[in-house]
Amino acid sequence: MPNAPSKNAVEIHDLVKCFGSFVAVDHVNLNVQRGEIFGFLGPNGAGKSTTIRMLCGLLKPTSGSATVGGLDIATESEAIKKSIGYMSQRFSLYDDLSVEENIDFFSGIYGVPKARRAERKDYVLRMAGIEERRSSLTRLLSGGWKQRLALGCAILHEPPILFLDEPTSGVDPIARRTFWDLIYQLSAAGQTIFVSTHYMDEAEYCHRLALMYRGKIIALGTPAELKQSLASHHLLRLDISDLVGSMNVLDKLEGVSDVAVFGGGLHVTVADPQKSIPEIWSALGQAGITVSALEQIQPSMEDVFVAMIEQEDRKAA
Repeated sequence: MPNAPSKNAVEIHDLVKCFGSFVAVDHVNLNVQRGEIFGFLGPNGAGKSTTIRMLCGLLKPTSGSATVGGLDIATESEAIKKSIGYMSQRFSLYDDLSVEENIDFFSGIYGVPKARRAERKDYVLRMAGIEERRSSLTRLLSGGWKQRLALGCAILHEPPILFLDEPTSGVDPIARRTFWDLIYQLSAAGQTIFVSTHYMDEAEYCHRLALMYRGKIIALGTPAELKQSLASHHLLRLDISDLVGSMNVLDKLEGVSDVAVFGGGLHVTVADPQKSIPEIWSALGQAGITVSALEQIQPSMEDVFVAMIEQEDRKAA
């Protein structure tokens, strides 16, 4: 009796990639379930793109193993390339071709049956909202339109698994939000989405996340689970008249473990909010600094990630 297909679209075991003596990906273990929007979060240089390029069959691993849709990345890379969708931050479009010519080109590259090409082209034009620009040169499109066109080209062949490598880099916040609406539509239709980003707010849109730093996965879970891991970190939001002066005052206070600039104010991590809040008011007042807001808040994904990175740096030190 044949084995039941795995519920995982992607399975990674002890994956390593070295460039000379530099370890870009350091023993990564990970499973991504079918139909999941999985977020790969981390700063530039963390190893996210290198991992994705190995999974897409574009780079050979140094050691370890992984499967994508049941196909082995070491021995079946060509089959993987045909069965997935891939979109990089550079969008992979041809600027000197028109919108329609780009779609026709990628239809041929991805082997879309000729009988279905017109239907798939109409779908991409509708999805990207560029039906009226089908004859425009791609280089004349805005960043947001190019982004949606690139996504459409990546899914022309209806791949079950889609890899998006920092796809929202360099586009404005409204275009990013529209793009995520499209990702939700694809996920609802059953596609698995593996997306890397360094935008912390985008992490909230994912079903699960892996936080990657210096080639390692340092945390894994749903956004809610990762925030819950900071339950012992009591976080205060502080709006003040003097940012640098306040940081100097707070660094000397007992019970304050971390002070970070956040927007135009500060996020302050304390052991005991009931004890620290009046002490902070008093210390800043004595320093002649005006406090316009001081309240306890729930940690954001950015707070979680900063705390995780600092924890890793302390371990390394």
